[in-house]
Amino acid sequence: MNSSRIEVRLEHLQQIRIHGERTYPEECCGLLIGKINKNCKILTEVWETENSWDEEAAESFAECEGVPRRDTSKRRNFSIAPRVMLQAQKTVRDRQLKIIGIYHSHPDYPAEPSEFDRAIAHQQYSYIIVSVAQGRAATLKSWTLGDRDRFQPEEIVTVKTTANQNEP
Repeated sequence: MNSSRIEVRLEHLQQIRIHGERTYPEECCGLLIGKINKNCKILTEVWETENSWDEEAAESFAECEGVPRRDTSKRRNFSIAPRVMLQAQKTVRDRQLKIIGIYHSHPDYPAEPSEFDRAIAHQQYSYIIVSVAQGRAATLKSWTLGDRDRFQPEEIVTVKTTANQNEP
């Protein structure tokens, strides 16, 4: 996907911003659920998850290529528990949806992917990052992992709510 975009509703963006403010000064995280049509991802649901980053997560990611050892602080790290990811994959598959990405916050840091974000990214996902400055959500950007494992900006297109988008 060279020129990718993600279609979202304003309430999705607001939910991500509020989650980031609520968890400040720690990073928040969650799943982006929806569908994929050609070069466009369509976000239908935002699922908040617990930031499960701890000593065990830091240890498991210690082997990431080119990434220095991470500390156990949730202020600069996030992790979604493997059991949460597995359950989400089963749930969305049963509903003919997909996990189309992951979002997280950067407390007092720009909405730009870190080297660690790159090291753990999947090419098919969108990565929405919200910068939370002094407890207030600021810039929100979406990224995809392009060729040569480099993040590329992804266009966020805000769409209006329709009856079809609100179906369970």
